[in-house]
Amino acid sequence: MTDAAASPDADTTQQTPPRTPNRALTILRRTPFTITFVLLMLVIAAATGTLLSPAADKPWFTDVATGLPAFAEGRWWTLFTSPFFVDHPIVFLTLAPLVIGGVGWAEWRFGSLRTMGLFIAGHIVGVLGAAGILAIVVQTNWAWAVRLSETTDVGPSCGAFTALVFAIATLPAPWRLRGRIIIVIWISISVLYLGRLYDLEHAVAMVAALIASGWLPAFRHPAGRPSEREWRLIGFAGLIAIGVIQVIDLIVPFNGPLGENHPVASFVDVAIDVVVITLVANGVRQGYRIAWIGALIVGAYNLVTAALALAVLPVLVDVGALDSPRDLLGIVIAPTVFWFAIMVFLIVGRGAFRVTLRRAHRKLPAESLSQPETVERIKRFGGGTISWMVTWPANRYMAVDEGVVGYQAHAGVAIMLGDPIMPSGAHSTAFERFTRATQQAGLIPCAFSANRISDDAKPEGWRSVIVAEDTIVDLPGLKFTGKAWNAVRTSINKAGREGIEFRMVRLAEEPWNVLAQVRAISEQWTGDKGLPEMRFTLGTVEEALDPEAYVGLAVDADGSLHGVTSWLPVYGGDGRITGWTLDLMRRRDGGFGPVMEFLIASSAQYFAEQGYDFVSLSGAPLVRPEDAEAGPVDQVLEQLGGMIEPLYGFKSLHRFKQKFNPRSEPLYLLYRDEGDLPRIGIALTRAYLPDASLRDLVASAASVAKPAS
Repeated sequence: MTDAAASPDADTTQQTPPRTPNRALTILRRTPFTITFVLLMLVIAAATGTLLSPAADKPWFTDVATGLPAFAEGRWWTLFTSPFFVDHPIVFLTLAPLVIGGVGWAEWRFGSLRTMGLFIAGHIVGVLGAAGILAIVVQTNWAWAVRLSETTDVGPSCGAFTALVFAIATLPAPWRLRGRIIIVIWISISVLYLGRLYDLEHAVAMVAALIASGWLPAFRHPAGRPSEREWRLIGFAGLIAIGVIQVIDLIVPFNGPLGENHPVASFVDVAIDVVVITLVANGVRQGYRIAWIGALIVGAYNLVTAALALAVLPVLVDVGALDSPRDLLGIVIAPTVFWFAIMVFLIVGRGAFRVTLRRAHRKLPAESLSQPETVERIKRFGGGTISWMVTWPANRYMAVDEGVVGYQAHAGVAIMLGDPIMPSGAHSTAFERFTRATQQAGLIPCAFSANRISDDAKPEGWRSVIVAEDTIVDLPGLKFTGKAWNAVRTSINKAGREGIEFRMVRLAEEPWNVLAQVRAISEQWTGDKGLPEMRFTLGTVEEALDPEAYVGLAVDADGSLHGVTSWLPVYGGDGRITGWTLDLMRRRDGGFGPVMEFLIASSAQYFAEQGYDFVSLSGAPLVRPEDAEAGPVDQVLEQLGGMIEPLYGFKSLHRFKQKFNPRSEPLYLLYRDEGDLPRIGIALTRAYLPDASLRDLVASAASVAKPAS
């Protein structure tokens, strides 16, 4: 927010809020080629009657369709007529998503002229390339090639696939690899097993697009040895592909380049194959050693079975069970080649599959530190405003050279709390070591409530999203004067009139009656929430008892407590405390009204008099700057924050802190990619609510959703 917008005296007549562009108009403006092409296809289909009946049945079909017969008879114009037709009305249902998604996405990224060029080039290369391959292979009298050499085809799918492949090339890692794997598996299986003319055309267009998109400088990405995550991802995709092939062999009739198949399989046979391969593949995706071993065993079994089948082929032909070895040879060889390839891949990448199945044995392959050792390194190197929270009991500590990373492991995710505690300039090293160690242990790495330094040091390809806004009050020259401090001055003055005294203490050194009152106030506050106290970045009375923490008390003349705040030290390095972070905030029901304003203001005055640089009022979870650009992930977090606001009031708390005129610093969630976010969300829920049962969560969600009577 600008100063003008924040000032109550600003001239609002000059501040016209920006108009939100109409989404439909934006789509029309950025994808005219896609929209025009789809509409033109529908108009032609309606005009020719092919919207309701197959175009292949029309007498003029051969005049617009491509294929060897058309080119042999000189109908080269079909290259430009065929994209506007489909051979059957039902194809519109499968083709529309490909055209709209592939071509539309490419046009959104590259513009209309470039996308038109990609579409036309992909169509011509796919159609002519397939025709050229058939013209050569048909000389062998291969039944499949002979059949396709007499076939014609229509449709824009080659151009759409080409546009889609180029659009995928613009994705960041690892989504680029994932997209390419899906395309390659889909088209490879269709051309090998189904083997229709358009499958061959798709394969030619896809190979050309993949080569071109990797060759052009605009799409070229540095190559290197695959990471552990990529080894697992490729292994998973290969096993799923083999699973699909197994199902096709068992239940789908086909007549492709591998031969003709008339399967007869029971549901039980198919189900067992699917379950076994799915279990093994999912374990490989997570890097489990036992799944890796299982995949090798299943692969070896299939190789042995294929060897036996090949050995008995001549016998089957001699006894008349098969007319020709070709009837079975293709069906046996293809899965064998796939299994052999995946086994070689798994053996070469065996280092990525070392995760033990038992969670209790999944320890990071790195030196661990004790809590006292971690405290010593925090004091030596300093940290961010929440770094002292790393010392709390629920955290684990991983040594990184001289520094340390504090983290918690929940739901298969290792959550780094705050920033790495490292010497200046070494944060990138800490992230690299943490990422490698967690992935070797089968955990998803991320960092929560990290500051800008960590955001700048995150590994290449990682994403970041603002999950909180730290509020900082600078102490040098702090004075509660002026209109902006009215609420704070009022609370201090009212406390003086009502005999409320401020005391800054070490809670662990206070007598038992004070501690009993603190616990009673906290338990009363917790009981009103319907859920256990939140943890992770939110401390409790136990953390306030830390001898390093300060606690501010509001006490009346009778010795009764009206409110409590706890403050955590912020070390700046070399054992020097530069500031303090607000943690626990509790007030007594029916007590002094503005007790929190009084406690925070009095604490800030106390720390200013002691010569400290700042106090952090801490960041409320799931609160982000209003002027920050909101992407899809931010919008999800915004909705989540709105759901739990009635329970914990994070946004209300954030607004309350604005009374102290703080400056703001963003706190980030750092993560590998969006595919990790669902699991990270579960892990953060468990980190914040480790004692909450599923029943507690459901009951609280129901109470939030229930309308007020």
